[in-house]
Amino acid sequence: MRDTRLPPLPSVFTPVALREGGDAMARAVAVAPAQGAGTLLWFGTAACAEAALVLEPELPLAAARLVLLAGANALADALSHGSPAEIPVQFGWPGKILVNGAACGALSLAAPPGVLPAAVPDWLVIGLSVALAPSGVDTAEPGLTPDRTTLAEEGWDAHDGAVLIAAWARHLMAGLDDWQARGPKRLCETYLARLVAPAGARGIDPASSELLLADRRLPLCP
Repeated sequence: MRDTRLPPLPSVFTPVALREGGDAMARAVAVAPAQGAGTLLWFGTAACAEAALVLEPELPLAAARLVLLAGANALADALSHGSPAEIPVQFGWPGKILVNGAACGALSLAAPPGVLPAAVPDWLVIGLSVALAPSGVDTAEPGLTPDRTTLAEEGWDAHDGAVLIAAWARHLMAGLDDWQARGPKRLCETYLARLVAPAGARGIDPASSELLLADRRLPLCP
């Protein structure tokens, strides 16, 4: 069954429900120049939740990319409700969501084509997808795909896709407000506390959004 309405959100958001399989990220990128900040394209089913939010950053692209990490933090906060206490929500660089060590979702980021890292982009789109439960076409027995999982398989309380997306949007807005008021330090520290791969991370450069390792820097794309 597909969700068609989100729980109430602050007025800064303009939710747009998509048909199942509507590719929220691609649709948001297509409408971003015209629709503007706060446009939230989404769909949710019993098996998955997907959303994409249009933003209008005030920072150069190189620094504004940190919004992807803010989105990961927001999802971890949203998933804290109904989660088994012993099951961790962690991150793989930059946007992989790991539950109990297996991939359960991902975040992605898109910017206008050709925008330079030092330029302020007209818009950014942050996208989210989460596996809530095994789909009807997924007939693999538990344990046969140890690198992938769903919230239901890990013991989460029944998750409504619309409720999860709305919670993510609210937590993301709070995280962005904190970033604007206090700078990126807390955002980066909160993200790094959940980062499990790659190992040996020494920090995040807030000016470039790069992950600092002992011998190299890993970019956050785009």
